[in-house]
Amino acid sequence: MPTAASNGIELDYETHGEGEPLVLIMGFGAQRIVWPRELVDQLVHAGFQVITFDNRDVGQSTKLNHLGVPDVRKTLVKSLLGLPVQGPYTIADMARDVVGLLDALGIERAHVAGASMGGMIAQELAIAHGERLRTMTSIMSSPGGRRYSVGRPEAIGRLIDKPAKSRDEHAEKLVATFRVLSGRGYPFDAARTHALGLEAWDRGVFPAGAARQFGAILDSSTDRRARLPRVRVPSLVLHGTDDPLIPERAGKATAKLIPRARYVPIPGMGHSFPVAAMPFLAGAIHSHVLAHRD
Repeated sequence: MPTAASNGIELDYETHGEGEPLVLIMGFGAQRIVWPRELVDQLVHAGFQVITFDNRDVGQSTKLNHLGVPDVRKTLVKSLLGLPVQGPYTIADMARDVVGLLDALGIERAHVAGASMGGMIAQELAIAHGERLRTMTSIMSSPGGRRYSVGRPEAIGRLIDKPAKSRDEHAEKLVATFRVLSGRGYPFDAARTHALGLEAWDRGVFPAGAARQFGAILDSSTDRRARLPRVRVPSLVLHGTDDPLIPERAGKATAKLIPRARYVPIPGMGHSFPVAAMPFLAGAIHSHVLAHRD
């Protein structure tokens, strides 16, 4: 796949279809392949050019090993205690990566949709780079602040579990993680998740990079609650009602903070992308764009 020079790094990306550009921003430690093909295909069918990419420090994009490796458990404890946290880089840095990707692709303005950490990046784009966005969609994400970012202990525990040492172990750990993160409203597809884990390992799994992303998520600058009321980009907030990692109240709070944002709950969905929910998700994004077309 091609790479784009962006913000001093190289981002691996893929484009799908033709039409209005829609950038999908993935979450913590996850590669672009985590976006379900069914969702991408439905968005392409709706008339979008869908752009997926690996964030910095994952997959085939640049690894920032010179920044060191933070201790994720110590970082989490400091955050939970309300102590200042300084990550190796910030969500704002990752938002600038997306701006650089748009520049490299010659795109003046795009729709963006981000999931989990990707939703945080999408929110930051709407705050600091709103002139580059047509619409913003935040999925299963948070406005920042401990109240909205702390889920069930078993879900948080999966994120800070020791990294796998082999291909098969990585796939098995991914299955175990998404058994916990998936909502009770949809069947869990263990075979599909296992296959995704194998593919991710083959593309490149980098625990040190994930640790740096974790530091960015918990960095003290990540709390956007005071700045979200400045957003003027048409915004949609989607959140599963059975999310064990980032509770639904975080999505509701995000929508309440952004002027004229629309909140849409997804009944029974957790912190994952069940295939059966993809028509609903694609339809919500498409309807949001149609309602705010220039």
